[in-house]
Amino acid sequence: MTITDAPIDRLNILLAQLNPTVGDIDGNAAMLRHALERAEAAGADLVVGPELCLCGYPPEDLVYRRAFLDRVEEAVSALAADTKDGPALIVGAPWRVDLGVVNAALLLCDGEIKAVRAKHHLPNYGVFDEQRVFTPGPLPEPVDFKGVRLGILVCEDMWFPDVAANLKEHGAEILVIPNGSPFEVDKHEVRLNHAVARVEETHLPLIYVNQVGGQDELVFDGASFVINSDYALAGRAAAWAEDDLLTVWTKSARFGTWNADSARVEPPDDRCAAIYQAMVLGTRDYVNKNGFPGVILGLSGGIDSALAAAVAVDALGKDRVRCVMMPSPYTSQHSLEDAAAIAETLGVEYDIINIGPAMEAFDTMLEGVFEGTEVGITEENIQSRARGIVLMALSNKFGPMVLSTGNKSEMSVGYATLYGDMNGGFNPLKDVYKLDVFAACRWRNENKPAGALGPEGRVMPDRVISKPPSAELRPDQKDEDSLPGYDVLDAILRGLNEDQKGVRELVEDGFDAEVVEKVWTLLNRAEYKRRQAPPGVKITSMAFGRERRYPITNRYK
Repeated sequence: MTITDAPIDRLNILLAQLNPTVGDIDGNAAMLRHALERAEAAGADLVVGPELCLCGYPPEDLVYRRAFLDRVEEAVSALAADTKDGPALIVGAPWRVDLGVVNAALLLCDGEIKAVRAKHHLPNYGVFDEQRVFTPGPLPEPVDFKGVRLGILVCEDMWFPDVAANLKEHGAEILVIPNGSPFEVDKHEVRLNHAVARVEETHLPLIYVNQVGGQDELVFDGASFVINSDYALAGRAAAWAEDDLLTVWTKSARFGTWNADSARVEPPDDRCAAIYQAMVLGTRDYVNKNGFPGVILGLSGGIDSALAAAVAVDALGKDRVRCVMMPSPYTSQHSLEDAAAIAETLGVEYDIINIGPAMEAFDTMLEGVFEGTEVGITEENIQSRARGIVLMALSNKFGPMVLSTGNKSEMSVGYATLYGDMNGGFNPLKDVYKLDVFAACRWRNENKPAGALGPEGRVMPDRVISKPPSAELRPDQKDEDSLPGYDVLDAILRGLNEDQKGVRELVEDGFDAEVVEKVWTLLNRAEYKRRQAPPGVKITSMAFGRERRYPITNRYK
């Protein structure tokens, strides 16, 4: 037995809640080195990072690239060398083995790769597609670190009892779980319940280290935690930010069991706070990680664009957000006033560009072929597309990415215009139902979240929240002229989307059959539109895009 393997009764473990960028192997490796430096300064023996933190999660088809895997292996070797005279590191990386490529957690210690443990359960549902690119590993056995038997489970392995049971059977003393667990509303309690179940089954303490940050549609909320063998929460890191949580572990002389001393326990967010923070972090990382100088959006004076503007300013700062009011002859005076008030409160650059001349030009261009037809939705869509052209022109000329502002209720039923208000590179509200938009606006008027770059206090007038929603594409238009009230619409949509219910079940739940049938029909007809929509922050358990995958050509009724 070497000196470093001699039994000990005290262990300091740093939970490194990090925000890696997919594909930035050098940058992620540098981030891990900084974590090792902080750990050494804090007196930690071991650093635990999130799942696949060396390459970023999820790497998707990058795993097929041999050069990518070569670079990962080079970076792992270099990181291992960095542990020769300092803390050890558990790092996540794709790793080549005899049977294929595994989603691995590697223990780097004393300048070497001491152990490799592969993820056993590969998720293949919702946003996850790991069976496409990874080979499942065998049931893992513990790894030895300073004489302590660490049972490493990678993310999904915690959601099943067999991996933890096998580790316990082979002598594990502490369960260590690197994670890349995307945010969903109310998911925190689900994670905690699974963790407590594993502790209850094994009577072992548990370390859960989650990633933080945005990756395309996904946003990771962090909130890493430690649970002792008595089920007590011994520590929880902050949500929505990179964070180090140092935990001090001692071994009971009497019982021979390990537990962590009480560490910092950050409080969980309520529902509105979590939704708002997810939008902010997802927008910030999408813009910054993709190298955009800022964003531009249409500010209509309505609630959706007001919320999108507030989120953008909180994410990026006022100097990186530009808003444009594009009035038509149907734009109300209160919309002009409200848009100006929002822009002034947020402190953003603000332009007014009248689309009336564009409408007149299209009327002239099309009057011959439209002769004898009624004015209707075609002309309304032309207005929306004229606004889309203006925003894209400003984006092309000055560089900011267009932010679209449609909510999930609208995206569900197709109450949006292709190549018009659906234009954009990203949509923070894409998975937020209309009633949650109202709630998020009220919440932001009363709270400024941690890390937000926007102003203190109210960010939008009360009238923006209280007035009836309207696209203002024709005189006196209201959303409810075309749709059920949002209290009914959102409830039906949650039943059809998140709960996967059918029309008959919803009617049995008490909804009007004709209304449910209408919403169901609109939901299916709009599939082709959603396929062409920009990505947006995943909030619910059934987001459009990566999760809801229905055929466009579809006669199922």
